Amino acid sequence: MLQKELSLFLIAMGFFTRIPMPRWVEVNSQRLNQASRYFGLVGVLVGAISALVYTLASMVLPSSVAIILAMVTSVLVTGGFHEDGLADTADGFGGGWSLADKLNIMKDSRVGTYGVLALVFALLFKFVLLSEIALYQADLVAAALIVAHCLSRVVAASLIFSEPYVREDASSKSKPLAQSQTVNELLILLASGVITLWVAGIANALSLCALLLLVRYLLIRGFRRQIGGYTGDTLGAAQQVAELTCYLFILAITL
Repeated sequence: MLQKELSLFLIAMGFFTRIPMPRWVEVNSQRLNQASRYFGLVGVLVGAISALVYTLASMVLPSSVAIILAMVTSVLVTGGFHEDGLADTADGFGGGWSLADKLNIMKDSRVGTYGVLALVFALLFKFVLLSEIALYQADLVAAALIVAHCLSRVVAASLIFSEPYVREDASSKSKPLAQSQTVNELLILLASGVITLWVAGIANALSLCALLLLVRYLLIRGFRRQIGGYTGDTLGAAQQVAELTCYLFILAITL
């Protein structure tokens, strides 16, 4: 049983990051669905690596430079997986009129004006929020990175449980995607977020959870109106929005 759970975590890690999976790990659609329970823990891993880079860099460099290095690290570790989803979602929702148009635009490997603007504003907002947190409480940045990367993936992955997957054709450039989630998998996913938030010691944790529930509700409303459900790209967009929400909340409670 432990080997199975480890295998599922490694599948989740291989799906969300550029860290290679061991060759003995067997991947199929059923295991990918089951691996969604560990998407939050993968966020802990990505956040911890970024936090480590920030902590080490801030010992010899200004906090702003350390934050940039931490941001670059997270992109390198994930391959810009979620940022790509944000850009594609912005292009599809901004430039498409029909459902087919939106899905076709989101599958296009080229990035349009809406996608570029979404990426620029998201990265700039992320840098400013983390810089402001560092200004008031430098030690809090590392915890913020871990919590935000974890909880944002919990929010994004939880959409798989309640929302329908909008099927794409075989020409899609997206990776295979988890398309279903059981109650057990959802509970494990939520537990990883709660434990991470508790261990990190972020103040007003219940308020942050309530805010993320509101953000999740608004994302669902928007995705349903635009395409009737979710795709891999919209999950990436949801992760980015939820991550920024975490940083914004943490900054607000430090003022």
